[in-house]
Amino acid sequence: MLTNTPPSAPMNSAPVSQLVVAEGLMRLLRDTTTEPRPDIQLEALTLAVSADLPVLLWGEPGIGKTAALTQLAASLDLPLTTVIASVHEPSDFSGLPIVGDDPAEQGVPMAPPDWAVRLVRAGKGLLFLDELSTAPPAVQAALLRLVLERRIGALQLPPGVRIVAAANPRSSAADGWELSPPLANRFVHLQWTHDHEVVVRGLAGTWPRATLPRLDPEKLPEAVDFARRAVCGLLSARPTLVHRLPTTETRRGGPWPSPRSWDMTLNLIAFATAAGSSREVLSLLVRGTVGDGPGLELLASLDRMDLPDPEDLLADPANAVLPERGDLRQAALDGVVAAVRTRPDRARWDAAWALLVRALETGAPDLVVVPATTLASVRQEDWDVPAAIEHLAGMVSLSQRADRAADRVARVGAKAGR
Repeated sequence: MLTNTPPSAPMNSAPVSQLVVAEGLMRLLRDTTTEPRPDIQLEALTLAVSADLPVLLWGEPGIGKTAALTQLAASLDLPLTTVIASVHEPSDFSGLPIVGDDPAEQGVPMAPPDWAVRLVRAGKGLLFLDELSTAPPAVQAALLRLVLERRIGALQLPPGVRIVAAANPRSSAADGWELSPPLANRFVHLQWTHDHEVVVRGLAGTWPRATLPRLDPEKLPEAVDFARRAVCGLLSARPTLVHRLPTTETRRGGPWPSPRSWDMTLNLIAFATAAGSSREVLSLLVRGTVGDGPGLELLASLDRMDLPDPEDLLADPANAVLPERGDLRQAALDGVVAAVRTRPDRARWDAAWALLVRALETGAPDLVVVPATTLASVRQEDWDVPAAIEHLAGMVSLSQRADRAADRVARVGAKAGR
């Protein structure tokens, strides 16, 4: 009698566990790669890590702070040690007292936690202090010595250990606290936001690669000199910026200027200069160390330091290279006119007019109006009027007429839209 029975499984095969299949699928999902990609947040982070300064990443939950730190540790070949600050006691960072044989003679040593011992044995690592804004004040106080001196109890962390922390704003943190001013002032604060293109490409399997900046050995002395001149020049002119504790609790938990944070800023400027980092990266670092107000003042003074020497421009106006940015070009021309007014001379006066013509040919005409008016007032009676003045006057007049016409068109359009 024939019956319809399913074929039997081979004698030597065993059924595959669905958990094994699931693990295979998860391996495929985790199989991602990295690529070099411009990312000012990641570059700012790696530059601060290279300078051995503690960094605090601020961002909403789920924004990718932990993933960025995991990828950074893997890229730099540093073992990652994650410590959730809010679930630890103060003694976990200051050390647990261990009574020895003769406390009266030897004292009571403070034993470090196991993760600190592992870091010392490895000789290097990335210590990730997560959820810092949910740590209560007592724990924050215990972290002060760890962040600044790299000490936990009687244990000194090796120079190869870098410290990076992450925090959520108080509004989105679970039982969040504001950071204490002493702890906040020990960090470089970076606002961590998502770039949708990076997220989409990463979910497709390719994330940006974190690499330490390449420092030019030949630029090191120049970079240190530039950083010192920048910071000292600003603080000499603005002594009230040396130490300015914010008045509100929220701002005290962020970046603010102090001798400690200015020293960190000086280090970051030197590293950014030696690495050839962009202004955007330097802006993130400077404002994340001393705050937006002092940071923007420092960035403005750095721009002025990069201006060409007025005497060099007067020496060869025909081949002068002027800044591309309008505000810097205006400042360079004003500096040249000021130099002529300080030491008036017929040859210098003529050279300044030639430079204004050069500026007119290579940039916006309206930028030469004020310098030309001021320079004309320097003329002495026995100085002939250079032919350049007529050329400048014609171009400036044409530019002004065009601006007025554009204003009239805009006003007519605004009235028509009412």
